[in-house]
Amino acid sequence: MRINRPLNRSALNRTLGRYLAPAGLVLALIALTMEMLAGLGTRWGFWHYRLGLGMLGAGAVAGAIGAIVSLAGGILSGTRRAAFRMAAAGIVAGLIATGIPWSWSRTATQVPKIHDVTTDTADPPRFVALLPLRDGAENPPAYDGPETAEKQNLAYPDIQTLTLPLPPGAAFNRAVTAARDMGWELVSMNSLEGRIEATATTFWFGFKDDVVVRVKAAKDGSRIDVRSLSRVGAGDVGTNAKRIRTFLQKMRDTDTGGAQESRSAQ
Repeated sequence: MRINRPLNRSALNRTLGRYLAPAGLVLALIALTMEMLAGLGTRWGFWHYRLGLGMLGAGAVAGAIGAIVSLAGGILSGTRRAAFRMAAAGIVAGLIATGIPWSWSRTATQVPKIHDVTTDTADPPRFVALLPLRDGAENPPAYDGPETAEKQNLAYPDIQTLTLPLPPGAAFNRAVTAARDMGWELVSMNSLEGRIEATATTFWFGFKDDVVVRVKAAKDGSRIDVRSLSRVGAGDVGTNAKRIRTFLQKMRDTDTGGAQESRSAQ
């Protein structure tokens, strides 16, 4: 009897591993599905975004458990190839399910908890046409003030007013083109006042952030200011700053054609 005990234990471990490996994989796949639906359900209006974020957190926990269970299954399964492959797939799926929310959470701790970013904190561009669309939004359209400005300047010192050697008309047209290239939903294009208003929608959760671009005449051409404001959430995980940086870069990227635009506008 004593001689057979190790063999029986080994067989028991293999049997246990055979069941743990697929169980971990299934749990990891459920976690990934939950996270995918968390964002899509929020985007499609099936539930409140806070529930979606809660589902994302639950998916991260489920993914971690799935990866651990899969790892245990892979170790106990021994040389069983089918169980080992399922365990490997479960570990990968579980790590992905855990890694996505972890990365998002980590980014949130590295950026200030603000939801309003602008190139001009002293005189931020104002929303006009978008005000009715923001009715009922958690975050008011008025700028938060010095505290937000200080946090932004410390975290995003590079976000500043852009000056281009173009007349206001040409700069305005370039801004409209850049906004369209960004995939924003243009709400208003007031060339007389030099103001463009648009709504940007995030890919996964479908969060709507409102953007206003202001173009003014300057001594050396035109002065372009941008403001991006989230409708919901105390923090934006750096989304608004990234959006403004991308927009300003698009404005700069066409500087090689600036002289031609300037001549044609004159």
